[in-house]
Amino acid sequence: MVRVLTGPNSFALQHDLQKIVRGFEIEHGDLALERVDGEEASYERIAEAVTSLPFLASKKLVVLRAPSAQKKFVEMFEQLFEQVPETNEVVIVEPKLDKRLAYYKYLKKHTDLTEYAEPDENGLAAWLQREAKAENGSISSNDARYLIERVGANQQLLSNELMKLLSYDEKITRASIDLLTEATPQSTIFQLLEVAFAGNAKRTLQLYAEQRALKVEPQQIIAMLGWQLHVLAVIKTAGDRSADQIAKDAKLSPFVVRKSQNIARKLSLAELKRLVADLLDIDAKSKRSALDLDEALQNYLLKLTISS
Repeated sequence: MVRVLTGPNSFALQHDLQKIVRGFEIEHGDLALERVDGEEASYERIAEAVTSLPFLASKKLVVLRAPSAQKKFVEMFEQLFEQVPETNEVVIVEPKLDKRLAYYKYLKKHTDLTEYAEPDENGLAAWLQREAKAENGSISSNDARYLIERVGANQQLLSNELMKLLSYDEKITRASIDLLTEATPQSTIFQLLEVAFAGNAKRTLQLYAEQRALKVEPQQIIAMLGWQLHVLAVIKTAGDRSADQIAKDAKLSPFVVRKSQNIARKLSLAELKRLVADLLDIDAKSKRSALDLDEALQNYLLKLTISS
């Protein structure tokens, strides 16, 4: 039996891999497990691992990480898989697979292949609720979304924060999230742009002041604003493509794309170009003159609230 785990969602992939390995070790013992790294091992080492019979066990599990890194493996994989004895189970971990290649098409047709896509905001919120329930706790859908917006869409980080929150109180609330977690700078910058485009000048300046109080330097804020404007430009020029397709083509998180689409809809391409040019002008002037960056950035943000 050959099983393939692939896709960009490394958290879910590793979670399932560990579950497979733990289950196998419980039934057959750790001597029946063999791990091979395709980026380091030769083809001969890979072939020996998957074709050799189990030692002191009735079955054997071989975990191959990125065997496609070996050119000979890609040339010989079909013949090799035909030689796998019935006593052996093979799990291939390929974080990235080119779907145009014969290798992927063969794996898709002839193996048990699972693809782990990056979850969107809805998927992450539902996952947080399931994880909380599994630990005898709870979090509402709205508070799960708030946690995602506050700390980001990284599942490993979200898992760590969830466990921390549950250890404080089995019922997670927005108050406990604010108390025990720190907002990521990028999430705050998105929020800053969001309230600016909503015309809320007071809240915009308050968020800027909070970033500075956390010792986020003006140049860092410029960089984060620049990254967010880049995301908006990608969305604005993507035509009628879906959020998932935009994320895939631009190598962005689907969560980031979906979160930014509302802002992108409010802007014309000409306005977006002006925002980029104005931010670039602030950055350039700061490097060749004694510009008060705090004042310049606050004025820049206030213009957004007026023009929104």
